[in-house]
Formats: sequence, C-alpha cells, structure tokens
Amino acid sequence: MKKLLICAALMLLGYGAASAQSFSISTNAVDLAGLGTLNCEAAYGVARHWTVNASVKYNPFSYGQGEQIVRYRQRALSAGARYWPWHVFSGWWLSGNVRYQEYNHGGLLDEKSVEGDRFGTGVAGGYTHMLSPHLNLDFGLGVWAGYDIYKRYSCPTCGRIEGSGGKFFVLPSDIIVALTFIF
Repeated sequence: MKKLLICAALMLLGYGAASAQSFSISTNAVDLAGLGTLNCEAAYGVARHWTVNASVKYNPFSYGQGEQIVRYRQRALSAGARYWPWHVFSGWWLSGNVRYQEYNHGGLLDEKSVEGDRFGTGVAGGYTHMLSPHLNLDFGLGVWAGYDIYKRYSCPTCGRIEGSGGKFFVLPSDIIVALTFIF
C-alpha cells in the first residue's frame, strides 16, 4: 500500500510538471542597470488567468573610495499574484504584492546616507511580449506604499546619526524590462 501511494504521488507530481507551461523565472534588466542590483522572480500559473510569484533583489555593492562612496544596497523580498486577462504569461497583466526591503542608500544625489527597513504593499501593471514559446519580454510599471523605519547619517561612511524615525511612504517601485524563461 505504501508503494502504491508513493507511485500515485509521483504520477500526480509528474502530471503537474507535464501540463502546459506553468512556471517561469525572470530577471529585470532595469534593476541590473541600477548600480548592479541582482534580482530574480519566479512565478507559477495556478489558473488560466492567475499566477503567484515571489521575487528577491540583492545589492551588496558600494562604489568609490573614502568619503566619495555611492551606495544603493538592498535586500528585498516580495510575494504576490498577477492577473492575466488573456492567458498566463501572455499579453496585459495587473499584479499586487507584499514587500519587505532592508536598504542603505547614499552618496548619489547628496552626501547624506539613509538606512532602514520598509514594509508594505504594491501594485503594478504591464505587458508581456512573447518572443518564443519559452521566452518572453516583460514591460511594466509599479508603485508601493507602506511604512519606513530609518536612520539618516551625515555621510555614507562616517556613522554620525542626524536623525531617525518612522514614516509612511509611497514610492515608484519598479520599472520593468524583464527577460522571462517559461518552463
């Protein structure tokens, strides 16, 4: 009986994997161009018009030396769902997500630096152009809002705290030009 259950479970898993293309993985070129932010999003089609997704962004890099350092460091996680009016991984889409970001930005537009934690929710919309049966090009824009707990420093390396606190925010979250591989 145990072997029969194991075989049945393997057949069901194999059936899900053998069905129409339902899994994708992508990377956003705009994030990569944004001071080298590494990023990846995985999505799974749960119905004809719906996918669930999870993404991660990571940027550990600092540029420059001494007092002339530019940083756009971050670790961000998000999870959400995307609605496709036509069919998953094809055409127009709308999405919503929840997001957490740990960040350290500074030195680019002024000498001050800010680090903190943000959490909130976001919405986005866009269009997916099919390049081939397994390769898409995604375009989109997004915004997110939530709460930011931060510390502001005099410079990116000095460690002198000018202030700290928490505030609500609304920010543009994503400009999406992503290459997506569909399994």
